[in-house]
Amino acid sequence: MVMVSFATFDWHSITPKTLKRMPAGEITVMAITVACVVATSNLAIGVVVGSITAMVIFAKRVVHLAEVTIVTDPDGSTVVYRVTGELFFASFNDLVGQFDYAGAPDRVVIDLSAAHIWDASSVAALDAIETKYTQRGKTVEIIGLNEPSARIHKTLSGELTGGR
Repeated sequence: MVMVSFATFDWHSITPKTLKRMPAGEITVMAITVACVVATSNLAIGVVVGSITAMVIFAKRVVHLAEVTIVTDPDGSTVVYRVTGELFFASFNDLVGQFDYAGAPDRVVIDLSAAHIWDASSVAALDAIETKYTQRGKTVEIIGLNEPSARIHKTLSGELTGGR
């Protein structure tokens, strides 16, 4: 097993020249994986811990990829929030915080034509946004959902918070 590990290891990846150019997250995943394998003498545990570490680092990296652009109609009666990016559990808080609930006009349109809903947390975020506007007497319309996003939104909307 030691010989197989030795032969398959990419020794170039740990040279100082290569390490200087690698993202810190990748170095962290590699170090944690190797440390777990050495500490436990179990390759499976090292791979699982390394994979979980990689997932956490990825989620932290893409958490702010969802952006909201505000466009107000010239007459001031409607505001359109154009959401772009991937909506999933890591972008929940960031998404909810990008809307102006108190200062918006009576009609709010959330355009998701450049976004994609990946999970139930995204639907819960949209429900929370809609609820905050509704509590202030504003009308909310969600438009532009692609087919997979529309399907998950239709299935889960209102079911996650006990609303509607």
